[in-house]
Amino acid sequence: MEKLVELFVAGGPVMWPILILSVIGLAILAWKAFEFRAGQRDGRGLAVVSTIITAEPMLGILGTVTGIMQTFGALNASGGTANPMAATAGIGEALVTTAAGLVASLVLLFPYNILADKADD
Repeated sequence: MEKLVELFVAGGPVMWPILILSVIGLAILAWKAFEFRAGQRDGRGLAVVSTIITAEPMLGILGTVTGIMQTFGALNASGGTANPMAATAGIGEALVTTAAGLVASLVLLFPYNILADKADD
C-alpha cells in the first residue's frame, strides 16, 4: 500500500483527476451491474463511463507533458551544466501519469463493454 501512495505522489497533481474519475467510473459500473442482476437492462450512465475511459489516457498524456515541462525547467535552472539528476523527478512524473491513465482506462474498459453489450440485448 505504501508503494502505491509513493507512486501516486510521484505522479504529480494530474493523478487526482485520474483517481477521482476512476472511482466514479467504478461506482457507476458497480451500480449498473447490480441493476442488470436485478433485471433492469438499460444503458443509462454508461455514456459517462465511456467518457471517463476516453478522458483518463488524455489525463495521463497531460501528466506526461507537465512532467516533461518540469524536466526542462529543472535542466534550465541548472545554469547550462548538465545534471541528469535534475531530470529524474519530471521524467518519473511523466511515466507514472501515463501508466496510471492507461491502467485506469483499461480497468474500466472491459466491464464497460460487457455491460454495454448486455444493455443492447
